[in-house]
Amino acid sequence: MNLDFWFRFLLSSVLINYIILMIWFLAIIFARDWIKQVHGKWFNLSDATFDAIHYGGMAVYKIGILLFNLVPLITLYFMDKS
Repeated sequence: MNLDFWFRFLLSSVLINYIILMIWFLAIIFARDWIKQVHGKWFNLSDATFDAIHYGGMAVYKIGILLFNLVPLITLYFMDKS
């Protein structure tokens, strides 16, 4: 397997993961009440706790994208240039 394969793989992975992150963000913005109602059937969460869990989860997911997809992608880009 060459660098081009891994570059394309990581690029598609970054795009897919950012699309998932944006869908999650838009779902929380536009369907927050429905999502809270669904989660409310299982967990008794206050509004502040619900928001903190989701925004914290988004932050962890974004850091994961940066560490496991974007940093290796940038590294491969610079390896190919040198």
